[in-house]
Amino acid sequence: MLINVKDMMELLCLVSEVRKMKAAIKHSGYGAFLAGTGALLGALTGGLVGIALGGALGGALGAGMSTGKFKPVSQIIMELSLELQQQLYNEVHAIIRDLDWTDMAAITALVMTNGSIQDQVLGVLGKFLTNTIGAEIQYGK
Repeated sequence: MLINVKDMMELLCLVSEVRKMKAAIKHSGYGAFLAGTGALLGALTGGLVGIALGGALGGALGAGMSTGKFKPVSQIIMELSLELQQQLYNEVHAIIRDLDWTDMAAITALVMTNGSIQDQVLGVLGKFLTNTIGAEIQYGK
């Protein structure tokens, strides 16, 4: 059974909230990502001037966001680009695809009640955020 990306992100948000996961961006990878996104949007809307302004705005936004402040992983998940959400979906789906479930409610219940599966999902999530946007992960008590 397949679930859509939005539902998978909601499941990851739920699991990360239960485990009280927080993350801080420890280097500029996320800022660079935002700068690139800003430049792309600028290119789509205003040519070379738009690229420069979009890149500057994205870079400033990225610099402000990568100050090491911890915020809930659920918030970070929802702020990921659609491309990164799809990549995360693919990695988590590799874990759950062979499990016995029929719908979103069933897979949510399975992940939330099975500590081993939950740990695998959280491991993939933590590794993805660390490797993709340079996040430092903390778990609540």
